[in-house]
Amino acid sequence: MALDTSKNLRNAIIYSVYVRNYGKNGKFIDVENDLQRIKDLGTDIIWFMPIHPIGELNRKGIKGSPYAIKDYRKVNPEYGTLEDFKRLVDKIHQYGMKAMMDIVYNHTSPDSYLVKNRPEYFYKKPDGKMGNKVGDWSDIVDLDYNNKDLWRYQIETLKYWVQMGVDGFRCDVAPLVPIQFWMQAREEIKKIKPDFIWLAESVEGSFILELRKGGFIAHSDSEMYNAFDICYDYDVHKYFKGYLMGEYTLKEYIEKVAQQEYIFPDNYVKLRFLENHDQPRAAELIHDDIKLDIWTVYMYFQKGAVLLFNGQEAKDDHLPNLFNIDKVVWDGATDEFTSMLRRLAALKKMPIMAEGNYSIGVFDDKDVIVITYEMGEEKLIGIFNAGLENGTIQLPIEGGSYENLATGKFIHMENGELKLPYVPVIIRV
Repeated sequence: MALDTSKNLRNAIIYSVYVRNYGKNGKFIDVENDLQRIKDLGTDIIWFMPIHPIGELNRKGIKGSPYAIKDYRKVNPEYGTLEDFKRLVDKIHQYGMKAMMDIVYNHTSPDSYLVKNRPEYFYKKPDGKMGNKVGDWSDIVDLDYNNKDLWRYQIETLKYWVQMGVDGFRCDVAPLVPIQFWMQAREEIKKIKPDFIWLAESVEGSFILELRKGGFIAHSDSEMYNAFDICYDYDVHKYFKGYLMGEYTLKEYIEKVAQQEYIFPDNYVKLRFLENHDQPRAAELIHDDIKLDIWTVYMYFQKGAVLLFNGQEAKDDHLPNLFNIDKVVWDGATDEFTSMLRRLAALKKMPIMAEGNYSIGVFDDKDVIVITYEMGEEKLIGIFNAGLENGTIQLPIEGGSYENLATGKFIHMENGELKLPYVPVIIRV
């Protein structure tokens, strides 16, 4: 973990925006016009998926992947102008939020500015041609960080965007770029903006092993925390999906989550999510609305920052196509679900959620998760009936009525015995 990472980042809610699919026109102005609604969800940081021009050579789909970047120092003209983006960042700041940019430094499009002007910056295959290390990424070519002049160019580019007002970088497949580069970049940016936020798209263990077997760089989460404030939750995500698909037990998944407490440094911050632009929508994975509510509250109540992917608040079950225009379907939006997200956002901002002693486990004979936070005399307990179990559980608290902070309603317990409800439960003791 970066030694100066603030635990307060565990209070953060990050809202992910794909400009192409946003609003009516897919432009910066569409996001600007929606800032009040985004803010009302409790958002602290708006993360923009790549906003740069997209390559045309080997393009996938009609519009191409935003991760096949043609020029790191320009914006996609389909979204608007650089001035439009700067105005949007200024407006985000006026709303008390921060702006985070997607940085894609493992590769560029095959027809990028750097390919044409700095071909020596690129990885070469055994036949001497440019290429990539991951087979299905056919629309990109990989950069070669053995060239230290590339480091200079890339860090200058980062400084350029920081000077435009950006407050953080989400770094695409960051473990495939040398950690020494990221550490140097962090130090350079710190001189300009000391509280800058670094989010790594860390990767699954199987992907790390696959790349290392091929002789390529692939850093673990533990390594990434030397330069980054927040890492993805991919070290446990396969167990989460595996539980939903019947491949793992709930206990196996939660044990992996609990291990994060002693594998990573004391001030580690994980990005907690049910979905993102690379993973199925939560509403596709979890078809039952009752269970979707339970897992949503669980996501907010976990230790770490929360990722809300545009459309998740509407329970959209369709993952947008990355290569074409594919708008969010808002038909599933309800005031009840939105109100719950707002309650959870307020709960997420409580100091105990960042600084409290945290533990997570399951009741041995039930698919029920229990999470506790303790700080001084204050305690929060979360009970998540993932399996919609019947019966009762015993909690280490006195009997009486308690407000369920997840629903705003009250629940009653006799001698600490809770009859398992089909709603998420969070109580303050």
